Amino acid sequence: MIILIAAAAQNNALGKDNQLLWHLPDDFKRFKQITSGHYIVMGRKTFESFPKPLPNRTHVIVTRQKDYHPEGCLVAGSLEKALALCPKDQEVFVIGGGEIYKQALPLADKIDLTRVHATFEADTFFPEIDPAQWRLVSSTFHPKDDKHAYDFTFQVFERI
Repeated sequence: MIILIAAAAQNNALGKDNQLLWHLPDDFKRFKQITSGHYIVMGRKTFESFPKPLPNRTHVIVTRQKDYHPEGCLVAGSLEKALALCPKDQEVFVIGGGEIYKQALPLADKIDLTRVHATFEADTFFPEIDPAQWRLVSSTFHPKDDKHAYDFTFQVFERI
């Protein structure tokens, strides 16, 4: 099963200058809980935005750079080749960035989205979710508080 997991603003903003636009500790905790023990597929720039590889996950990096081989990671020249490196009988998480999400959306079975209830200036965006193709199956609202500057909602979509 291919699952897109992302946090996106009301205007689908994901990030700017290879940085996240917000700090939501509960979203980070949820991401860690959901993706731990699984393969995570990402573009090179997304991987390079991490201080170090994320623990307890198998990183599969999509890049056109032939000589790119970070230690302990799998590397593929296309999204299709990256997905071919992942087990077929397990959940595989696509974690970004914008172009990888766009390529993976037609292949995905599920979207696990944290919708941040604000709009931001950005250079990377999550693709539009077509309601004719996706059904919202769960939604959990979290109001802003002393640790979270923005309201946000955990949403799970399944392909119709």
